[in-house]
Amino acid sequence: FFILPSMWLHQTYYIFGILFLVYLILVLTCAEITIVLCYFQLCGEDYRWWWRSFFTSGSSALYVFMYSAFYFATKLDITRTVPTVMYFCYMGLLSLGFLMITGTVGFVSCLGFVRAIYGSVKID
Repeated sequence: FFILPSMWLHQTYYIFGILFLVYLILVLTCAEITIVLCYFQLCGEDYRWWWRSFFTSGSSALYVFMYSAFYFATKLDITRTVPTVMYFCYMGLLSLGFLMITGTVGFVSCLGFVRAIYGSVKID
């Protein structure tokens, strides 16, 4: 809510403690959702969980990009072509970085989960 105005409207962002708390909640939520969906996938005997675990939690980047398009249409007063292209390129790169961060969190948590459940299986 306050991040985009501080980036594009030159307003000061000063609530870094709450931002860190929200980041921790995001990491925890991405990990939990990815583990649950990976478990359902493994129960269905589908072993190809690697990329799906990455894109499950990384799909939140699509929401970030869609919100940035909504923010552009409702809050910003940009009418020229070059600033519009620059805005969407920057927000696309930001969304790609968000995809990499949340996708990595989902993949690492799912990898730990799969190693934990298959590490306890004893083969005699």
